[in-house]
Amino acid sequence: MRLEPIVAGNWKMHKTPSVGVYFVEETVNLLLDIKHVSVIFAPPFTGLIEMDVKPPFYVAAQNCHWEDHGAFTGEISVSMIRDCGSDYVILGHSERRHIFGESDEWINRKVDAVLSGALKPILCIGETLDQRESGQTQRILKTQLEQGLAGVDSIENILVAYEPVWAIGTGVTATTDQVEVAHAAVRNILRELFPGSDDVHVLYGGSVKPDNAEELIQVSGVNGFLIGGASLDVDSFTSIIRTVEKDQMRILC
Repeated sequence: MRLEPIVAGNWKMHKTPSVGVYFVEETVNLLLDIKHVSVIFAPPFTGLIEMDVKPPFYVAAQNCHWEDHGAFTGEISVSMIRDCGSDYVILGHSERRHIFGESDEWINRKVDAVLSGALKPILCIGETLDQRESGQTQRILKTQLEQGLAGVDSIENILVAYEPVWAIGTGVTATTDQVEVAHAAVRNILRELFPGSDDVHVLYGGSVKPDNAEELIQVSGVNGFLIGGASLDVDSFTSIIRTVEKDQMRILC
């Protein structure tokens, strides 16, 4: 049976708290009738405490520190995030890896902290263009999963998001064949690391837009999306969610 899909919107460094609240209210009001898709809003830290949503709507932080408190200027702990009412934390996003230099070891510490704090990690993995062109995609994905999930006993409460780095914010979208091969590789690696992990969501993130959402959600192994730019506009975000809902209803019927 196909997993019920999840659509997460990563706002990155966009939207003030007041703008974010209005955006969420407007989006939720337009989606009051959805039944088969879970929706996650990931505002900047400044907007977390203002979010007031109920299932099937949830809130995620975009990052965290692995320590619960201490002299770490500018950092946010899992307990702070939880106290704001968040359910998820995005970890290992390509921008954190490649702009801010986060290592798999750091990301692993954060995964452990999020799980220990009773929240759910959304672990991002993916290869650069150079890595893909040199045939390293599967090796990179395996390394990121092995090291990012080191010491984890169960991935029951973990989501994985495959995001080809070369297709993020570039307007370039991986072909459906490329997405299917990558998601199959991720699933096989997860089975090796955690037998019986077929119920783990593997989301796709890479320039998902209203005009390609329908074909992407039908790709085998894609259990939803992690969306960047298209999640900042009410019309585009709700359009993608409705496309995913329609596809799920098609399968259920």
